[in-house]
Amino acid sequence: MANIRSAEKDIRKTTVRTAHNQTVKSRIRTLRKKVVAAIEKKDAAAAAASLSEFASAADKAAKTNVLKKNTSSRLKSRLAVKVSALTK
Repeated sequence: MANIRSAEKDIRKTTVRTAHNQTVKSRIRTLRKKVVAAIEKKDAAAAAASLSEFASAADKAAKTNVLKKNTSSRLKSRLAVKVSALTK
């Protein structure tokens, strides 16, 4: 356990940040599943709308370093390819 006040504060900050990051990651996973479900149903309009929502959330997560920038880009790219193949 921490003995120094600043270390105790760091522990509190880490707890809050971890909880927030988990919330963001959970939301991203949910949005990703929503896009995949729309792709499996072959619903191009819903897939495109879900992809837009997912991309926005992924960009925000990358901006705040919850996700790495390249991870966000990779996830968006893979889903975008699948959605574009669905529209063709």
